Amino acid sequence: MTTTQPEAVWPARGEATPREAVWQRVRGRLPLAGLLGLAAVLYLWGLSRNGYGNEFYSAAVQAGTKSWKAFLFGSLDASNSITVDKPPASLWPMELSARLFGFSSFSLLLPQALEGVAAVWLLHATVRRWFSQPVALLSGLVLALTPVAALMFRFDNPDALLVLLMVLGAYGVTRALERGSTWWLALAGASVGLGFLTKMMQAFLVLPAFALAYLLGAPTPVRRRLVQVLAAGASMVVAGGWWVAVVELVPAADRPYVGGSTGNSILDLIWGYNGLGRLDGGGTGGGPGGGGFSGSPGFLRLFNPIMGGQISWLLPAALIALAAGLVWTLRRPRTDRTRAALVLWGGWLLVTAAVYSFMSGIIHPYYTNTLAPAIAVLAGGGAAVLWDRRRNVAARGVLGAMLVATSLWPYTLLDRSPGWHPWLRYAVLAGGLTTALVLTFAAARLTRVALVSVAAAGLLASVGGPLGYTLSAVARAQTGSTPSAGPTAANGRGGFGFAGGGFGAPTGPRPGGGSSVGTALAALVKSGAAGYTWAAATDSSMVAAPLELATGKAVMAIGGFTGSDRSITLARFEQLVAEGKIHYYVGGGFGGGGFRGGRGGVSSEIASWVASHFTSITAGGTTVYDLTQKA
Repeated sequence: MTTTQPEAVWPARGEATPREAVWQRVRGRLPLAGLLGLAAVLYLWGLSRNGYGNEFYSAAVQAGTKSWKAFLFGSLDASNSITVDKPPASLWPMELSARLFGFSSFSLLLPQALEGVAAVWLLHATVRRWFSQPVALLSGLVLALTPVAALMFRFDNPDALLVLLMVLGAYGVTRALERGSTWWLALAGASVGLGFLTKMMQAFLVLPAFALAYLLGAPTPVRRRLVQVLAAGASMVVAGGWWVAVVELVPAADRPYVGGSTGNSILDLIWGYNGLGRLDGGGTGGGPGGGGFSGSPGFLRLFNPIMGGQISWLLPAALIALAAGLVWTLRRPRTDRTRAALVLWGGWLLVTAAVYSFMSGIIHPYYTNTLAPAIAVLAGGGAAVLWDRRRNVAARGVLGAMLVATSLWPYTLLDRSPGWHPWLRYAVLAGGLTTALVLTFAAARLTRVALVSVAAAGLLASVGGPLGYTLSAVARAQTGSTPSAGPTAANGRGGFGFAGGGFGAPTGPRPGGGSSVGTALAALVKSGAAGYTWAAATDSSMVAAPLELATGKAVMAIGGFTGSDRSITLARFEQLVAEGKIHYYVGGGFGGGGFRGGRGGVSSEIASWVASHFTSITAGGTTVYDLTQKA
């Protein structure tokens, strides 16, 4: 009996073998892998040098690893006296990481870095759906190299998760626009809702762009589009509102005080300190207005010496690309994808930039991190699209104008720090202007190799300035409540951060995770913590947070972040002392990271009562009152 062997099947002429097909797939993914690898190196390299970053949020993370109640509400201390002044969503990944790997600087900041890498990947995926691989790669590269992005993806403020959720929302809108999908639009709404649980109303700045892009460009009838947008709004309310409902429904006696509010109400925090008060400067909670951190409101705020080096490197180029793109797509069909993308990312940029430019309430330079994805797509992606169409005279002209803008303005930014690598500004200027001239007037006569060289030179000139600032931010320890990328600029600020404590020790958290509290004070508080609900109490979180990090014990922050919260009455404080629930009261006023407005209200009342009734001692230069020893 014989068996017939099957014939060998050979690939037809021109077809790839299975091995070649695998290699082609791998080779196609290598550029994206390289981009994500670059982002991972930037965000993870030497991560622990940032220590506990912002000790205010680090203390809350530590509390969340000790108490699930503190985890849910975002409490500053494990005994749940008061919350931080933001919702807790950004704390949750850090707390889970710290529970899994143990609380340390690296476990604290690891989720932030991974959120940054995920944001770069998701931005690439969003752009790649409608445009070519080079367009998507350049967009992701610009985001990865934006100084303020690299800064905040290595820090424990809420901004890293906020940006990731905003990009996820843009991805949902993009998918929804392809086929008029309600589910994808609902995902976009839920992403914004989760963004609200990260940093409240700042997440809503992308809503006008999301809604307008879908209403203008979705391939469905207008009535269905309106219903779908309402459905996405409902998804947003559910995703962001459940936690608000929990805080409102739980009796005040059974939860921590809502930090930053005037009356222990989450609704007050939403509309006041973290809401309209940020716009008009009338928010509750005290502290200086936006001019104290980011310069005076106005058209040029994003370009001033304080904020310019954080975000504005490619902002002029992004605006040029946006204007040109809208003109070119003006007469295209309503569902044209290029115009929909311009409305989506351009609306994101314009609305957010306008709010940041003119708001008179509290605004920090690192808030501009939320502008980075929109600038990345418009500037990076726009340049790549124009390069593909370089045979068109108008496209070459616009691309040349973008290159000029990314030469002159970065030169100006770098010139504000004349002692910091002075060669860089001249290299950026010369490279950008030369590339613009060659591309505009001689591109048609260049060989392929020459064109590649021109493209590489233009790319290096465009990203040279922000790359320098990004590397500076990565290489230097970033701590305190107001981090900043890059060197100090003339008439501005850079490369600094207010520390969160500094009691009995030099101000500023120590790299590697050590707290800024002196050893004598930490030893005293820690050794006397057994049997007490709070090892100590103090007037603000800027004193309480570093104490918690140094001791691992709960410390009551009476005045919250600003020092002016009324988290407890004098009568209630006296009762807790009488019941033996608080051991020490730590004096000394504010640390370096809060608002220096002085004590007020209940904080002053409690401080005066303590000083007149109990014996004081000194620990590492800090006055401490033993609440078990009456004067």
